[in-house]
Amino acid sequence: MNNHLLAPEVQTYISENLNADVSKVALSKSPFEHISATEIAAQIAAKKKSEKKLPTWYNTKSIYYPTTLSIEQTSSEIAAAYKSKLARGKTLIDLTGGFGVDSYYFSKNIETVTHCEINPDLSDIAKHNASQLGAHNIIFYSGNGIDLLKETSAKYDTIYIDPARRAEQGKVFMLKDCTPDVVTNLDLLLSKSDRILIKTAPLLDITAGLSELKNVTEIHIVSIRNECKEILWVVEANASANPKICAITLNEKEKVFSFFKSQSDSPSPYIQDLTVNDYLYEPDAALLKSGAFNLIGQQYQLEKLHPQTQLYTSASINPNFPGRIFKIEEIYSAKDLKLLKTLRGNVIVRNYPAKPEDLIKKYKIKPDKVQFLIFTKTTNAVNIILRTTILQYY
Repeated sequence: MNNHLLAPEVQTYISENLNADVSKVALSKSPFEHISATEIAAQIAAKKKSEKKLPTWYNTKSIYYPTTLSIEQTSSEIAAAYKSKLARGKTLIDLTGGFGVDSYYFSKNIETVTHCEINPDLSDIAKHNASQLGAHNIIFYSGNGIDLLKETSAKYDTIYIDPARRAEQGKVFMLKDCTPDVVTNLDLLLSKSDRILIKTAPLLDITAGLSELKNVTEIHIVSIRNECKEILWVVEANASANPKICAITLNEKEKVFSFFKSQSDSPSPYIQDLTVNDYLYEPDAALLKSGAFNLIGQQYQLEKLHPQTQLYTSASINPNFPGRIFKIEEIYSAKDLKLLKTLRGNVIVRNYPAKPEDLIKKYKIKPDKVQFLIFTKTTNAVNIILRTTILQYY
C-alpha cells in the first residue's frame, strides 16, 4: 500500500481523470514523486469500476483501491446490505474479508466484526478504508482466518466465509474445490459458532451444495436485474432436513419467493386456452435457479404453458411477481408469420425448435424497445409465437 497515493493533490488528480484512457496514463510519466504511472492508472481504473457497484466508497474521500480484480470479485453494496440482515448476535468473524465491503455492512448490524484477510496489502487497504467510512467497530487480522479459528478459544455469534473457486476448475464445481475448503472445515466452523453464513457463486448447483453441506437451514438466491449474483447458505448447529429456500430479487423493490424444499415438487396447473389480452409471466433468474418451477405457478396463481417451458400466464396482472410481465397482443402460428411483411420485436425462444438468430434472419425481424416476439410451445405441444408488449422488467 503506497500511502503517497492518499495525498490530496494525488486524489484530486485521480478524480479529475476518471474518464481518461488508463492505458495511456500507465505509459505516461507520473506527475508525482514516489508514485508510478502504473499505480495511478490502477487507482483510476478501480475507482471508475466502483462508481455504480460501490457508490459509498466512490463518494468517500481518500479511499484506497485494490486491483480491479478485487473490485470485480467483491459483493456489490446492494448484495452486501441484504446479506448483513442474515447475521445474528453481537460478534461476527469474516474469514475471507477481502476489500471489506461485506464486513462494512455487517458492522452496521453487529457490535464487533473481525475482518480476516490473508493478503497483508489488501488487509491494510480494508483497514484504512474502514476508518475513512467511519466503521470503527471492525477488528482487522492479517492472516489465514481458518488458522485464527484453530488457534483462538473465542466463539462468535456468526461466522461468514466466501470461499473462492480454484483457478483450474471449470464452470461446474463443488464446494470442496474451493479455498478455504468449507466442507473439510465445517466441524471446526460449527464448533466456533452456532450460525455459519457461506457465500457461493450462482454456478453452484443447489442439490450438489446440499449433498456436501450438513445442517443447512436456509438458502438465499440473490439476483439483481435478472442476474443471479450469489447464493447464501445458512448453516446452523440445530438444523432440520427441510431447509427454507428464498429467491430474492433486489431491484427498485425487493421481492421474495420462498418455500421449504419439501414443497418444490408440488403440482402445477396448465393453461388450456391461451387468449389475446392475457398476461405472460417469465420468472426472474433467481426463481429459475430455485428449481421450484411448479410452485411458482401455485404461489402467484398462474397457469403454466408447458411442462418444459418455464412461462406462465394469467388473465390478470400481478406486479408483485419477481420477473418480467408481458401483455399478449397477438397469437401466431409459423404460417401466420410468413404472411406478415413487417415484424418488430425482441426475440425470446423458450422450448421452440429454432435459435433466436435464425428466426430473426428467417422472418426479417427488426428490433423494438417494448415489443417482444416469444417463440414457445403450449401444453398440447403446438408451436406458437406470441407478440407481446412488456409491462414489467423486474
